[in-house]
Amino acid sequence: MAATAEGHARAAAPTSRGAELVGDRTGLVLASAAMLFAELALIRWVAGFQIHVALFTNFVLLASFLGIGVGFLRARHERDLRRWAPLALAAVAAVVTVFRVVRGVTDTQTSETILGLPAPPMWITLPVVFLGVAAAMALVTEEVARRFDRFTPLEAYRLDILGSLLGIVAFSAVSFVGAGPVWWGLALSVAFVALGSRPIARERVRTIGAALLLATFALGGLIGGDTWSPYYRVSILASEAGRTPIRVNSLPHQSTLPLERLNEEFYVQPYEHLTREPGRVLIIGAGNGNDVAVALDRGATSVDAVEIDPVLQGIGRDRHPERPYADPRVTAHVDDGRAFLERTSQRYDLILFALPDSLTLVTGQGALRLESYLFTLEAMGSVRDRLAPGGVFSMYNYYRPDVFERYANTMHEVFGHEPCFDPGRPGAGPRAQAVLTVGLAPDDVSCATRWTPAVSVPEPATDDHPFPYARGRSIPAFYLVALALIVVASIVIVRRASGAPLRQMRPYVDLFWMGAAFLLLETTNVVRFALLFGTTWFVNALVFAGILLSVLAAVEVARRLRLPSPRVMYLALVASLAVAWLIEPASLLQLDVVPRFIAAVLVAFTPVFIANLIFAQRFRDVGASTVAFGANLLGAMLGGVMEYLALATGYRNLLFAVALLYGFAFVLRPRDDVLDLTERERRLPGAIEVGRS
Repeated sequence: MAATAEGHARAAAPTSRGAELVGDRTGLVLASAAMLFAELALIRWVAGFQIHVALFTNFVLLASFLGIGVGFLRARHERDLRRWAPLALAAVAAVVTVFRVVRGVTDTQTSETILGLPAPPMWITLPVVFLGVAAAMALVTEEVARRFDRFTPLEAYRLDILGSLLGIVAFSAVSFVGAGPVWWGLALSVAFVALGSRPIARERVRTIGAALLLATFALGGLIGGDTWSPYYRVSILASEAGRTPIRVNSLPHQSTLPLERLNEEFYVQPYEHLTREPGRVLIIGAGNGNDVAVALDRGATSVDAVEIDPVLQGIGRDRHPERPYADPRVTAHVDDGRAFLERTSQRYDLILFALPDSLTLVTGQGALRLESYLFTLEAMGSVRDRLAPGGVFSMYNYYRPDVFERYANTMHEVFGHEPCFDPGRPGAGPRAQAVLTVGLAPDDVSCATRWTPAVSVPEPATDDHPFPYARGRSIPAFYLVALALIVVASIVIVRRASGAPLRQMRPYVDLFWMGAAFLLLETTNVVRFALLFGTTWFVNALVFAGILLSVLAAVEVARRLRLPSPRVMYLALVASLAVAWLIEPASLLQLDVVPRFIAAVLVAFTPVFIANLIFAQRFRDVGASTVAFGANLLGAMLGGVMEYLALATGYRNLLFAVALLYGFAFVLRPRDDVLDLTERERRLPGAIEVGRS
């Protein structure tokens, strides 16, 4: 008697499940959406309360991948732990909130724990967060994995991608409307309850966990009257004499100041170098409006105020004592500064980079900050090209000595002469306040002191290596040690938590390398689009959605068409990677927005599509779909670790690592004579069943 492939998948799945509230297909889509939504919520939540991961946000992403991989490996484990998922998420969110850390203006750490305990040191916080996130995501993923195993591999993968798309759209919608964590908790709680069994009264652990999860996100999100922007947890402190301090993610960020205070600070120093009225002014990093108020006071005829965070701009509109955003001469833009520079056709008499220090990374990327593409050699060239004849560019901040030298040298290379240098007071640690001002021509500015190069001047950051805060082209020792510990801990956790030996993944080692390669490929696409269209949360969400749509399209093609041999597919993939490497993003920046978008999509998503044709072709024939998918996801974790290679190689050369990893996958792909028994059964189900009968 013959059996269908889907029948084999169902037979392999655990049968001890009660009457579920949602059907198999709906349940898998909903569980996958909840998994991705939970991952994004944890990334935002942890970064909002723990300054130790503020510049290491893919730390949470790596923990999530580990947990997701373990969750899939546990799919056939006798002990079903799915009902504990909401309680585990609530526990992680609560620990992160209770033991949060705050940094003062002098870089000292002070305790703000609810229990009044001293702030935990980094060496305690990071392991606790990592293990907690991994454990919580493993339980969340077990819900996905046990449903995943009820379908044929490609059908399960297709439904999982549909759910992931739903999760991306849902979280993006929440960010778009400015909804805070209470809505994150509500969405997740409803999803977890819906994924339970009838009657709900029997799911006490799940229901109580969902209620606690909602309460944790609601209470944590309301602490101190915080507002959650798409980038930060924003805290507004008490105002005094017109000054309103603003913290983001527990770090001091900026303060609204009255004009008399602003005129005593470095905000006015760029204007003292002008040889004429400021005229038309562009301010990038306008924030709460301090620089806008000064520009208006100094006689600007018009001001374009660009700020990436709508909440910070809203605070300035509502609370700044000078009400600069209400002035008719001001046009406010919520946008990425580099993207605005590339799109605008205006010419300005003065362009200011007004403290555009985001204090955070692009979500999920290991070292790319929101402002990274503002300080590259190419960005300074865009600034020069947007200046009117006689125009002036100025930037200021509290700089680390090597960062100051890098920026000054970059201005010198772009403009052809040394900028004016106004030293200021010391800041936190080795940092010192400084203002750099340069004109299109040396005589366009008036200054007594110009920058003098140090003995050793760091090379400028570039669009391919956008790391202005990195000390050379190397991976910092902190990252190397942390990543090595993560890899070692992950191996131990996978072996212990999955309840099965690592050798169960041996038939799927090629899928492991595919996962690592695909994560790196995804990283190159995210940074490419960040450069071409801005490092905003919206662009980031669109890229991830586009990648998932490409994956879904590949699955649909693989389900309906007979694909060429793996050898041909891998050659096509290598060719597409070569094209992506040859076409530098700088060449696409010269195009208008619409043709730039079309070209970027073709260059970035063609390798994604071909890579997923290869994956779908291979995944269709696996015997244990959850083990195979778990191996693939654990490989993605390795790709997340390898992402830091960009600090040494630049992002463009990561494509060589992608090609190498796919080469490993090609060499290690199984042949018919070495397939495991289960996989042979899937290829010849009728024959095996007849033999068994």
